[in-house]
Amino acid sequence: MKDLITLYIDPGTGSLLVQVIVGGIVAGSLFFKKTLGSFLNIFKRKSDKS
Repeated sequence: MKDLITLYIDPGTGSLLVQVIVGGIVAGSLFFKKTLGSFLNIFKRKSDKS
């Protein structure tokens, strides 16, 4: 039983961790969406508007 380490995360630290995780997911998804969109715009066929 001595090898058992009990970790305690208080509510303030827990909410901070949740915010960091959610913020990272949202920022990462928006970054890749924008990056992928601009990359695909390079290869899109341009329409002739004369």
